[in-house]
Amino acid sequence: MGLSVTEVELPPIFCPLESAIHPRVRDIEARAEEWVRASGMGTDEELAWVVASHSADFFARFAPTADADRVLATSLWVYWGFGFDDARCDNGPLSTDPGAFGALAGQVQRAVEAPSAVSDAEPSYIPALKDIVNRFRAMGGPVQLRRFAIAHRAWLSGVTWQIGNAARGHMPDLDEYVAMRLLSAGGEPTFAMLELATGLEVPGREMDRPVVRALTEMAILIAALDNDRHSLRKELARGHTDQNIYGVLMRHQDLSLQEAVDAATRLRDRVMLRFLDVAERVRPQGGVELRSYLDGLRYGVRGNAEWGLRVPRYLSLGHVPGGLDDTPLEWAERPADDDRSPLGLPTVAWWWDEGLLYG
Repeated sequence: MGLSVTEVELPPIFCPLESAIHPRVRDIEARAEEWVRASGMGTDEELAWVVASHSADFFARFAPTADADRVLATSLWVYWGFGFDDARCDNGPLSTDPGAFGALAGQVQRAVEAPSAVSDAEPSYIPALKDIVNRFRAMGGPVQLRRFAIAHRAWLSGVTWQIGNAARGHMPDLDEYVAMRLLSAGGEPTFAMLELATGLEVPGREMDRPVVRALTEMAILIAALDNDRHSLRKELARGHTDQNIYGVLMRHQDLSLQEAVDAATRLRDRVMLRFLDVAERVRPQGGVELRSYLDGLRYGVRGNAEWGLRVPRYLSLGHVPGGLDDTPLEWAERPADDDRSPLGLPTVAWWWDEGLLYG
């Protein structure tokens, strides 16, 4: 069921997390934009929209104290990801052809995993990706690189799932949508880059704990739902609204658009409360590397919200992209729903299971 362009009230975002950004963000952004324009990724218009993602501003909020060269390298992947997503995932012939996209995704993933891999399947994006991953190899250890590769594969699998839904005209229900969005939103590789940016590798005995995995997933879902919010007006204007949280709620719970916005806000805020509660318990138990990673999750959730409220990717409704909006931001003082009980969705119910989290 498509949505029509209409006025809808989007409530302020509840995000009681600290705001931070790298002090050299503008220098990093200038260097990144130079790389984008020389990368060969798409047409001049496509490159203009990639630059307008202001991905350096985005990731500089995730790792505000990291080395500037590391933030540059990790920001390049975000620019690349937005370009690839726009050109090959959301638009064009592959956006409704899961078989063709799956074949391309395999070649893209091999470019991440194998230094010697050669492919002519995607001359615009694979060479640029290989350059980025080579930068990662120069600054990261094998565990960090493997974690990123696994996360990258998860993202591509989620996009393939989403494209499969579009191809068969399937609107996922809420539980299925959450499971898919945890992958397709791109949060897995984005948060996996925290270790590459900081240079701090979390020991496996800490990173592999279920509770750390749960916190990562919560951060991904909060950011993904915030992105659904950020992009709503633009998607309404373009008619690209089949698979977002609002379309899911409207279809399966028979809600109006405004009712769906309100319901999604309540769901998102309940996840935020669980994230805050669990993170507060876990952080004091961790070593310096885990504490840095958990801080990155917090910075990332807040930074994604701030960036999304300012970036022309979401604010420019088809117009020529410009700079970041510097209007002061308004934040909700309290959650839309302070219920701390489980959401009732099987795919994430374990986030509230003390035995699974801490067992």
